[in-house]
Amino acid sequence: MRQPIRKRRRKQNAGGDQRDRWMITYADLITLLLIFFVVMYAMSRLDTEKYKLVTDSLQSTFRSGDSILEQGSGLTGTADTEKHKNPPPAATGEKDPEPMTERELAFRKQEEELAEFMNIIKQYVQDNQLHNDIFISDEPQGIAITLSDRFLFDPGQAELKEGADPVLSKLASLFRDLNTTVSIEGHTDNVPAGPFYKDNWELSGARAMSVLRYFLDVSKLSPDIFQYAGYADTRPASDNTTAQGRQKNRRVEITVLRQLRQ
Repeated sequence: MRQPIRKRRRKQNAGGDQRDRWMITYADLITLLLIFFVVMYAMSRLDTEKYKLVTDSLQSTFRSGDSILEQGSGLTGTADTEKHKNPPPAATGEKDPEPMTERELAFRKQEEELAEFMNIIKQYVQDNQLHNDIFISDEPQGIAITLSDRFLFDPGQAELKEGADPVLSKLASLFRDLNTTVSIEGHTDNVPAGPFYKDNWELSGARAMSVLRYFLDVSKLSPDIFQYAGYADTRPASDNTTAQGRQKNRRVEITVLRQLRQ
């Protein structure tokens, strides 16, 4: 049986409404997206004048030592910003440096003493034309004085020559007033030791001991300020394949260390 024409038209209109409803949702979505991008665009544009004002105020606050955590004024307005750009000396908030500790003062005094010590030794070497036998350098561990074996010892020997006395006596007079440790190290080349010593270890140690004994027995310095060692040929200063290099390796190094005695 055929439906009435009016009823069929009503069903057709209802189906058309259902099909077009998605356009309402789509339009809402497009509108929301448009609003979102407008807001993002507005947020991305900085007011350069306000930005400069804020950064200047922050910089002035940090320079003046003012802090919100310390109940300071924090960020200020335009007039305060201009005032803080060039604060008067009394308003800078700079704290006086903390006093140095006793140990820091002792190290500073020691550096002054080491500088004076180095100048005196350099002048002594220059006045006595000892450039070829005594070498001085300022190393991280201290002031290093390298003594060539040519004026200290005979070949293969560890007994001091008479000509070494003036130099060692001069050093001893300077060590007496230093509040530090003096390290004495003996070094050799790689040529085997002569008949008087078992090997270069024994020779290098004996030479360091001879210098130490001069300071203790002749100059009467306190043994508490010294340490000594022999390194044989394990710490060469130059190439052992040449006569000149071996000459540089045969040496005694006396280092005034950068450390305070207890």
